Amino acid sequence: MISKLYFLSFFLPVVFLNAQVSTTLVGTLPEDVLESSGLIYYKNKLITHNDSGNSPRLYEVDTLSSQIIRTININNAANIDWEDITQDESYIYIGDFGNNTGNRQDLTIYRVAKSDFDVSNTISAERINFSYEDQTDFSDVQNSDWDAEALVDFNDQLLIFTKQWQTNGTVAYSIPKIPGSYSAKNLGFYNASGLVTGGAYNKFSNVLMLLGYSPQLQPFIVRMDELTTNFSFNGTEVKTGLEIGFSQVEGITYSDSNTYYISSERYQNNLPPIILASQLYTFDTDDTPQEPEEPPIEIPIDSAKVENELIIYRTFGSNELQYDLISNAPLFGRAIFDITGKRVRHTHGSLIENNRIDLSGLGSAVYYLTFYLQGVTISKPFILN
Repeated sequence: MISKLYFLSFFLPVVFLNAQVSTTLVGTLPEDVLESSGLIYYKNKLITHNDSGNSPRLYEVDTLSSQIIRTININNAANIDWEDITQDESYIYIGDFGNNTGNRQDLTIYRVAKSDFDVSNTISAERINFSYEDQTDFSDVQNSDWDAEALVDFNDQLLIFTKQWQTNGTVAYSIPKIPGSYSAKNLGFYNASGLVTGGAYNKFSNVLMLLGYSPQLQPFIVRMDELTTNFSFNGTEVKTGLEIGFSQVEGITYSDSNTYYISSERYQNNLPPIILASQLYTFDTDDTPQEPEEPPIEIPIDSAKVENELIIYRTFGSNELQYDLISNAPLFGRAIFDITGKRVRHTHGSLIENNRIDLSGLGSAVYYLTFYLQGVTISKPFILN
């Protein structure tokens, strides 16, 4: 949510960041999510939500058309000011901690079980309540430094990144992922020279991306590498502009080690007259997946030969691919490549639940199903028509 006080900033000189990340416009988001404020990628779809004053709903969005596929109501929650969303293997977390005036004492993160989300369009949530350990003044101040719009799942904790209107920086706070009431621990400050509005920790590449914009609505990302188990701003932060133009970017997520999605909120101003649509973008990096280190496996000489076989099959006209992978080697990941060599899907080995793959969203073409095993890669082509 942007403050009207920042409308004056359009009369200030505009200074663009030197480096720019190239982005691709996927499409304009539908009317129902004009205030898209957070993003996650789950089961080949995007999930988003609106911010303050809207209904307590999650929306599944198609990654190709940017259109809504499904709407999910949370029946025991209120959207006071939902600002970001994140996930782990079992839960979806929604940050109701927008706090533009700095006086809220009901900051909450809603936790939704994926097992419920998968089977019903009306679900319930648990609450993780918190306050900041170092906030003692709850006066009503317009454009407060106690606002927050970024939520990240990081190892066994949730990280909250504040949106400091006055300081133009961000403070990282940590709380547990278990329902209860907590005092959020201050983990340090980063001078973003802008407003941080979203975040995503890419578990495939061990990279954290913070999203934001300047007072002149110039979008940027802050990339952090070399992250350790205990989060801290470690000096590897690199801030880069996004080739989007003026935009109120709000949500960021990833689908694999290299592919990211960004959503923007609709923005309108009267003087000067400006209307910016709510849109969905994507951009790529060239990161290498960080596979878990495995201890060497000692194999007896008489059984050293391991047979690896991949059988794939699909019912004609079906959007589901099935396979049988026969191997004794540890499985690190599964991917689909197109005939140009571009990876269009990737699933980490720990996230593979069964031997079925939803091909929805892929066009008619020849693809290669690939498995990354310890010491060997197996790949077979298939045709989608």
